[in-house]
Amino acid sequence: MQDAVLAMLAKEPSHGYHLRARLRQSLGPLGESMNPGQIYVTLTRLEKAGLVVCERADGLPERPERKVYALTPAGQRRVAAWLAEVGWPKPDLAEFHLKLAAAAAARLADPVELVAAQRRELLRRLREVQQAMLAEPEGSGAGPLLEGVVLRLRADLRWLDTCERAWSKADEVEGG
Repeated sequence: MQDAVLAMLAKEPSHGYHLRARLRQSLGPLGESMNPGQIYVTLTRLEKAGLVVCERADGLPERPERKVYALTPAGQRRVAAWLAEVGWPKPDLAEFHLKLAAAAAARLADPVELVAAQRRELLRRLREVQQAMLAEPEGSGAGPLLEGVVLRLRADLRWLDTCERAWSKADEVEGG
């Protein structure tokens, strides 16, 4: 989220409220789950890291002073680096694999059951995103994002099928 906030500030200095509204608009239904205070926590962290500066600005009569955030040169460099990155978000497959291996080795849990629990969670998320897609107005800017989330979840579900087959075979080998 920090990089997204920095990127939005690269366009123009802004109030936290305005940044939050822009993020929610960009994320569509996924932005609805964003904690209202999260933007201010993020801005504080970015300020402490020297990536943004905060200035007081005259506001409305009921809000005489408001904080306006702007990028520092370090913040501008970070945005440029972030935009230049080439990659795709990846789940931590290695961590999940290690969880399965450790659970099996220590007999803490059945890896196949862990895969099943993960599958239930992914299916729940998939249903939520599909419902959000159906509720989204045609031509919405969030449509491609939501479709990408659906495709990603489906790929993760296929990977879980692979995990289940592998760990089921391991159980057969161990069991006799």
